[in-house]
Amino acid sequence: MIPSVRRLTVVCALAAALAACGTAGAPGADRPARSTVPASPSSSRPPLLAPGPSGLTPVFEHGPRTLGKTVALTFDADMTADQGPRAAAGEHFDNPDLIGALRALKVPATIFMTGRWAEQYPVEARSLGHDPQFEVANHSWSHYAFTDDCYGLPTVGADGMRTDVERAFASLRKAGVPKPLPYFRFPGGCYDQRALRALSGLGVTAVQWDVVSGDAFATDADAVTRQVLDGVKPGSVVVMHCTRSAAPTTEQVVRAVVPELRHRGYRFVKVSQLIGETAGHR
Repeated sequence: MIPSVRRLTVVCALAAALAACGTAGAPGADRPARSTVPASPSSSRPPLLAPGPSGLTPVFEHGPRTLGKTVALTFDADMTADQGPRAAAGEHFDNPDLIGALRALKVPATIFMTGRWAEQYPVEARSLGHDPQFEVANHSWSHYAFTDDCYGLPTVGADGMRTDVERAFASLRKAGVPKPLPYFRFPGGCYDQRALRALSGLGVTAVQWDVVSGDAFATDADAVTRQVLDGVKPGSVVVMHCTRSAAPTTEQVVRAVVPELRHRGYRFVKVSQLIGETAGHR
């Protein structure tokens, strides 16, 4: 029996101690006004959203709905600061088969990687960082929550948030990711005004999503596939995971979703392209 979307959401919430699976507008979310700063045509710098009032960190959720059928698949490479012993015991927080499927299907994607994951899997981090099919962005170092109520995740104090993000960028570069993008995804998707203020001045755009795949700890790939296909709209950002132990069905879901969305006329792009399209559309 295929479970309902509500059941998937409950499973996602229970599982989020390992994987960021909150919905767009997660607990405590308070969105600043959306404005954009387009990249110069001659610049190779990735596009960013303009800071909000008083320099508040901007938040991006999806691209324009009227510029054609584009969709961005994003994958969170989650590993929390305290999961090293589990990895040493053989638990897999990576998913090479999923990455192989994306390469075989020629699907560009954005990977939001924790610094701790990059330290555990430096060869894979470097491979992703050097592959033009992918772009790698920041998902914090610790994968601890930036709000007090975020699906049971441990929390980072306001005075440690900026340091956690900076440490993640340093870990990504040390692992061999030459140019991690200035995009940041909050662990669990949870943020509030305090978190946005704490990251002000870092020059990052916070990236959320508008389609929750429900792949975290899911065992029914058909149900996850249906949830993605039912949710995608032009300009959508889909959140999935590339942690084998936490999201065992994701490769199967991707192999089903990609050809169906292509059949429906969708074109797969990276998050940076959606942000760029948003900038050019205003």
